[in-house]
Amino acid sequence: MIGSIQTFVVEKICSTAKLREIAQQVEAPYVALHTQNTRIEMGMYAEERVLNIAADTQAVMLYADHYRVSGGERKAFPVIDYQFGSLRDDFDFGSLLFFRADAFKQAVAAMDCDYQFGALYDLRLRISQLGEIVHINEYLYTEVEEDARKSGEKIFDYVDPKNREVQIEMEKVCTEHLKRIGGYLKPEFKEIRFADTPFEYEASVIIPVFNRIRTIEDAIRSVLSQKADFKFNLIVVDNHSTDGTTDVIRKYADDPRLIHIIPERRDLGIGGCWNLGIHHPQCGKFAVQLDSDDIYADENTLTKVVAAFYEQNCAMVVGTYMMTNFNMEMIAPGIIDHKEWTPENGRNNALRINGLGAPRAFYTPLLREVKLPNTSYGEDYALGLRFSREYQIGRIYDVIYHCRRWDGNSDAALDVVKMNGHNTYKDRIRTWELQARINMLKK
Repeated sequence: MIGSIQTFVVEKICSTAKLREIAQQVEAPYVALHTQNTRIEMGMYAEERVLNIAADTQAVMLYADHYRVSGGERKAFPVIDYQFGSLRDDFDFGSLLFFRADAFKQAVAAMDCDYQFGALYDLRLRISQLGEIVHINEYLYTEVEEDARKSGEKIFDYVDPKNREVQIEMEKVCTEHLKRIGGYLKPEFKEIRFADTPFEYEASVIIPVFNRIRTIEDAIRSVLSQKADFKFNLIVVDNHSTDGTTDVIRKYADDPRLIHIIPERRDLGIGGCWNLGIHHPQCGKFAVQLDSDDIYADENTLTKVVAAFYEQNCAMVVGTYMMTNFNMEMIAPGIIDHKEWTPENGRNNALRINGLGAPRAFYTPLLREVKLPNTSYGEDYALGLRFSREYQIGRIYDVIYHCRRWDGNSDAALDVVKMNGHNTYKDRIRTWELQARINMLKK
């Protein structure tokens, strides 16, 4: 007990049974949960500061910026503001969470399902319905960081196959929350009539690229080597490269299937380059993604993607990919199949996870209507959420894509500020989409 704050450090805090046990023992006005097996050092008068802000705001939950010590080095670790759409189960609050005791007890008492892994997530979502979750933008404590991996390696933890059991629970927690707040969508989708709009080309692969001289030729070759019984082309949007990438692309100018675009504008992100590509008059009926770092798994990828549109009557297709190093050798976590996407509940679970998979492909007429945000991060996720609001998302569970991880990747080793910016934007996308779904269901 620290003044008015009762602190709990327990094992298996992710279980519903443990939270109920804690709720029964709570006597103080506020509860602090230390959620990780790390050493914590509180800052000067930090507890008093939390209590003052809690009293001033009447927040049901509070969390704070903090320091992390890793390898003997102490670094500032700011976290981000909680939003209405902050539904992902891996939202980083830091390891110390403060709760108003009455709200904590009310949220725990309402838990009607016993979880082994998802109880803390369930608690957070339930308590968010009771009042405000406040981010204290002050460094109130220090924690020791045990995981020394780069940010680019950590971002795939949620799709590691060994975490499948955890993912199933987390999906259930999120789905039940969406039902409580009026944001749950039933598996009812609009039908698509592909024959209504004529196209010269059945498919176009679109590659936005900037300064990828080491990888762009591999990407181009993987497209031009595709075998299909329909017409396809490749649209490369070269966003004013300066490292020789442009010259590599021009080596393939004799192939009539390659369309090389250099934008007139200089304010385009990846999404803007995509918008330029899909509005090209020779863009095909289906627009298929390929990042300039990556390649298709074999010569049949394009055929499989196009077939999936017709077989599953979907507006968007998402494939399965394999993580590789620069030399195309498989690396951990290996094959990413995104089995958390199901026809029955994928459109709801998409609000919880950080991505939908690769490669992504879209029905061009709808994509031209919706368009992509002019950003270089999260633009594909925004499309997946928007399309799934009304249409089925098709899935391919064969490996059809190799996702290359190397030091040149844009997200190989991001600092905390950059990661926070990315996460804040994705949470904002979720917020907008969740608000749109709730409003649509009210009509």
